[in-house]
Amino acid sequence: MKKDSLKLLSLAFLGLIIASCSNPAKMAKYASQVSTECNPQVLEAVAGKIKATYTLKFPEQYFIKKAILEVTPVLVYQGGEAAGPIWTLQGEKVLENNTVVPFEAGSTVNKEVVFDYVPGMEKASLELRATVYNRSRTKKIVYPAPFKIADGTNTTYMLVDLQGTPSFESDNYQKVIPETKEAQILYTINRAEVRNSELKSEEIKQFEQFLKDVENDQRRTLKSNDIIAYASPDGPMDLNTKLSDNRANTATNAFKKTITKKVDVSDAELKVSQIAEDWEGFQELVSQSNIPDKELILRVLSMYSDPAVREREIKNMSSVYKTLTDKILPELRRARFIANVDYQNWTDEELLQMINSNLEELDEEALLYTATLVKSDSQKEMLYKKAADKYNSNRAYNNLAALYLQQGKTADAKSALNKMSDKDASYYNNMGIVKMQEKNYSAAAQDFAKSNLPQAKQNLGALAILNGDYQQAVKDLSGTNSFNEALAYVLTNNLSNASAALKCRCPRASYLRAVIAARQGNAAEANKQLDLAKKDAALASRAAMDIEFAKIN
Repeated sequence: MKKDSLKLLSLAFLGLIIASCSNPAKMAKYASQVSTECNPQVLEAVAGKIKATYTLKFPEQYFIKKAILEVTPVLVYQGGEAAGPIWTLQGEKVLENNTVVPFEAGSTVNKEVVFDYVPGMEKASLELRATVYNRSRTKKIVYPAPFKIADGTNTTYMLVDLQGTPSFESDNYQKVIPETKEAQILYTINRAEVRNSELKSEEIKQFEQFLKDVENDQRRTLKSNDIIAYASPDGPMDLNTKLSDNRANTATNAFKKTITKKVDVSDAELKVSQIAEDWEGFQELVSQSNIPDKELILRVLSMYSDPAVREREIKNMSSVYKTLTDKILPELRRARFIANVDYQNWTDEELLQMINSNLEELDEEALLYTATLVKSDSQKEMLYKKAADKYNSNRAYNNLAALYLQQGKTADAKSALNKMSDKDASYYNNMGIVKMQEKNYSAAAQDFAKSNLPQAKQNLGALAILNGDYQQAVKDLSGTNSFNEALAYVLTNNLSNASAALKCRCPRASYLRAVIAARQGNAAEANKQLDLAKKDAALASRAAMDIEFAKIN
């Protein structure tokens, strides 16, 4: 109670002193009576800007009615200082259009200031410099000392990795290539006997020779033989079902008595099946023919699924039905022999050997695949260039650009991308990285937005950090386990998630671990991680200026 009484007496005494004289110098003399605040107290750079709101609290009977006060926020840093806009306040009897501070009641006022970040502002202090004038501005008194209201500038967001995540397009190289060879035998109408002439046809001879060639080829393996027997889609279903079953049996016997005696196929599975009415084959043959009204026939097939209805409607087309019975239906009374073979393509070992001996034998897919096998960037580059030059491969140009982007060769990457004839999702992601590395961030964002690849979303997350949208960055980077994801969590003060996302053991990751530890108040861990980070000279220099570590040093 005594303290409050003394304070009131002090303020009253101050008021009497200032009120007794209209000289603005008295305001400067009693500057200590003005209290100041700043939000934030530790400055932070966001998207290249340093924003702060400063507050001045003037006590009762302090601000002379005929005085004008100019307040200049100044950011003092290593290498210079930056002044913000002057803020002018006035007493109640000044006839200007400025913020008025009443004499009797005093006032609390605040103002936002924005500075453009420049290097060196990490070590900085924000101060308010004040000058007071009389009403006519004929007298000027500079406050004896500035008000220091904030320290340092946090620039942690500038750790963002803007190298970008390029996208490589995949190859279609097949280590095992499936092959098929087919021959067929035809039956007469409503019969299931295999005619000798059918087994002596040129088609059957070629089928037998194919199996012999497979038998003698170390790269080919016969996996199975299929026998599929059919009936044409005319006549009753019961008859056609029995007919196709019988044809399956006779075709199987013919296969075993002829083909298997000439070629050893005992290791391959023999699969036998039958189709009672071959509507699929019928549609295919009609589509390939030039018979009249074929479009009408195909329309009937699409309109009706019931076999009986289909047959009835087609028979009603008397003008073309004879053509169908003469040209189409006989070709559907058949059994097909199908050999299924696996061709063993070049192995990884063979491909790696061929780089130096038989490079010209590699096709586009083999070149693109082999580039994923080699370890050195120079060999990858050589293989992508070969595929690009020999086959004008868009994927090779893209992957060459992605390789260059990983190496920071922005101009070379741009040149490779400009040779692509098709602008696909990977093109836009990688061209966006080119623009990001060129610091054309708005154009980069536009390209990333045209790509639906996860890499493009990740790159947008990096730009979101750069632009100060940390919540969006968390969304874009979630689950990537990348440095930028961890940084986004740090910037949103989710330190446990940040630690979990940091998988790399590189100096940059150690630096961010040190930031996390410092924010958690773990000085020992912060210093341990800093020692690892300082192996990188640039990070060591940054650490000496970083306000993140002010409380542990």
